[in-house]
Formats: sequence, structure tokens, C-alpha cells
Amino acid sequence: MSNARFEAIKAIATTKHKLNYVDFKSTHVKDMFGANVFNEQVQQQMLPKPVFKALQKTIKEGVALDPMVADAVAVAMKDWAMMHGATHYTHLFQPMTGITAEKHDSFISPTGTGGALAEFSGKELIKGEPDASSFPSG
Repeated sequence: MSNARFEAIKAIATTKHKLNYVDFKSTHVKDMFGANVFNEQVQQQMLPKPVFKALQKTIKEGVALDPMVADAVAVAMKDWAMMHGATHYTHLFQPMTGITAEKHDSFISPTGTGGALAEFSGKELIKGEPDASSFPSG
């Protein structure tokens, strides 16, 4: 085994990670359920009033979501998620097979110059993939 590989494995094995720990003797799952959800209350705090109202019309009345509103919602969702430690997100969907599926993506995009940007657009928020064409079986 090369020295660099050995050192990398050693570093991973000896690193102390600060993980969230839940004491389930004092904390009930029901009290944690939904704690990290971009729900209506969070939306109201994170979104400008007109954007919040437009989003609620989409959610409650099925009104089409304007792309400008979708962009504002996406930025707020990304900011909120990253404040909670997220770097990735999932699109959960139920194809016509009736079995649920997920597609994982990252907020982080490489810049091409050795850096990275945190991005999430309205287009990514509302995109659909009803045929699951990006999956190996699609």
C-alpha cells in the first residue's frame, strides 16, 4: 500500500467527527418528526411576502409557479437547508410502477478553477423527470 494511501486511510480512521446524537430515552421521535422541513412557517420567515403568497397559491390552489417565484423559493430553500448543514438534496417521486424512487443532487457545483459554488435554481426546483430517463433502467 502506498504511503499516501496509508496516510489517507489513517486520517479517515482517526478523525473525530462531531455527529448529532439523540438520546432517545429523553427525546421522543414524535417530537423530532418534521423538525427540519421547509414548511409554511419557515417559508413565511424566509420568503418575501409576495413570493410566499404566490407559493401558497401554487401549493393550495394548483396555480402554475412563475419561474421568477421558483427562483426566489429555490434560493430561500438552499439557504435554509445549508443553514441546517445540508449539502445535497433529493427529489422523491413515484413512477408509474408505484414504487418510490429518489434522485440525489448537490447544492455544490465546481467552478472549474479549483473552487465551488452553492447553487440551486428554480429550474432545478420544479424540474420533472416523469420517464426516469437518467436512471440506468430508464
